[in-house]
Formats: sequence, structure tokens, C-alpha cells
Amino acid sequence: MSTRRRYWMMKSEPDAFSIDDLARVGTEPWNGVRNYQARNFMRDGMRVGDGVMLYHSNCTMPGIAGIARVASHAYPDETQFDPKSHYHDPKATREQPRWFLVDVAFERKLERLIPLATIREHSDALGEGFALTARGSRLSVFPVTAAQWKLLLSLE
Repeated sequence: MSTRRRYWMMKSEPDAFSIDDLARVGTEPWNGVRNYQARNFMRDGMRVGDGVMLYHSNCTMPGIAGIARVASHAYPDETQFDPKSHYHDPKATREQPRWFLVDVAFERKLERLIPLATIREHSDALGEGFALTARGSRLSVFPVTAAQWKLLLSLE
């Protein structure tokens, strides 16, 4: 039985961690996610080999900057246990971790950033529930359908 490849969008502020940083390190734990729905996507939905679009957010020109892939199964995010970490969660224990992450591996930087403004021009084709164009959506990790993935890459 073969499992179908899934696709995801992961947001990051480029001054915190950009596609260039991922290219430099190769593989990185995607830590610090503190939204239960985004956590559930990583913990329960992501599989090794799934495609990831890295979206630069909260910057002058937000947009899709590169392609990566899921490189590990989900495991507990160590930052939740570190009292010195900005992502520390005093309610989390090693016996019952609350936050999980996956490792993400660099595949390629896009030839050009796909700006949010360009993505919004295709919101009808992307569908009403597409998280980047939906009002009020603040998810940092969310699924992308195969059709949305193909459409977005065609904008490069």
C-alpha cells in the first residue's frame, strides 16, 4: 500500500529563519509552533517526504520563498521544556509533551519570490478555504492540496 504525498505551507519570519537559513543548514527542526491546530498538522498529518512551501511572513514583501520537504516524523519540541526559551511551556512535561515538531529539509529556493499580492490574484482558483487568502487566518502550518501546490508553483 503506497501513501500519497501530501503538501504543506509553513510560515516563517525571514529575520528569524529564512529560506536562505534553511539552505545554509540543510535540515532544521521546525520548533516554536504554539498553535494547537498547526501542531496537530505536524504531529498527525505530516509524513517524511511530504512537500513544504516556505512562506516568508511579517516582512516587506511576504510570499513563498522556497521548497523543502518533511525530513522526520513528529517528535516533542525541546524548547517547551527549557525555562530560558521564548517557547517554554510550564505545563508541558517529558511524560506528556504538549508541542511537537518535524525536521524540514531544504530542496530549493524559488527563482523569484511569489508575492502574497500575486497569490491573492488567484484566490478563486485556490479555493475559499485557502489559508493564505482567507480573512483572519493566522495559521503558521497548514495543508495545501496537490492542485493548489501545482498552481502556486506555476506562479514562480
